[in-house]
Amino acid sequence: MERTIGILGGMGPLATAELFRRIVEKTPAKRDQDHPRIIIYNNPKIPDRTAFILGRGPDPRPELIDSAKKLESWGADFIIMPCNTAHFFADTIQRAIRIPLVSMIEETAERVKGMGLRKAGLLATDGTIKGLIYHRALLKRGVSIAVPGKKDQRLVMKAIYEGIKAGNLELGRELLLKVAGKLQRRSDVIIAGCTEVSVALKPEDLSVPLIDPLDVIAEKAVKLALGLEELRTP
Repeated sequence: MERTIGILGGMGPLATAELFRRIVEKTPAKRDQDHPRIIIYNNPKIPDRTAFILGRGPDPRPELIDSAKKLESWGADFIIMPCNTAHFFADTIQRAIRIPLVSMIEETAERVKGMGLRKAGLLATDGTIKGLIYHRALLKRGVSIAVPGKKDQRLVMKAIYEGIKAGNLELGRELLLKVAGKLQRRSDVIIAGCTEVSVALKPEDLSVPLIDPLDVIAEKAVKLALGLEELRTP
């Protein structure tokens, strides 16, 4: 049984386009008709997730819920979100819809656990770190977390907001490489815990494995869409 993928996107648009591309590339297709149906709602009007978590911006939940409901009404069988920080609100979104929201965070944490690694370095927004989004998922699986120091974390935020989100990929990549080079010395693996980081960093950039949640959720979405894995009901 084939299923239709719903992508709750726009956070940001480049990451959404990247997830779509990776799903297409990871699908074992020989012709157009072998690909699953995908409904993308690219909603860049969703308020900034990190700003709200830090108490500095409007609530993104109404737009997130409305976007999820639209995808459900348009025929999506499950939803994925190419935004790590938005998963802080995953339970709230799930309660508002009847189809599953498949968590990129939980799937990534399972991947780390399956690799038998003990300490993960996390490159993510302030909101993801303060919201303990990855911390909860990893710690319950016996994996500890290393994060950049305050100064380096400011560089991460600059790379994301002034670099990649602003269209300056070169600046974003330069800053992230600098921080990742330090963080990998304290980690068994690095998690690209922001979809903008996923766009900028590549596995060959580091001396430890790089886990890209965009890859993880793209692979999961393909398996679910093609009926290769069971879809759990919410």
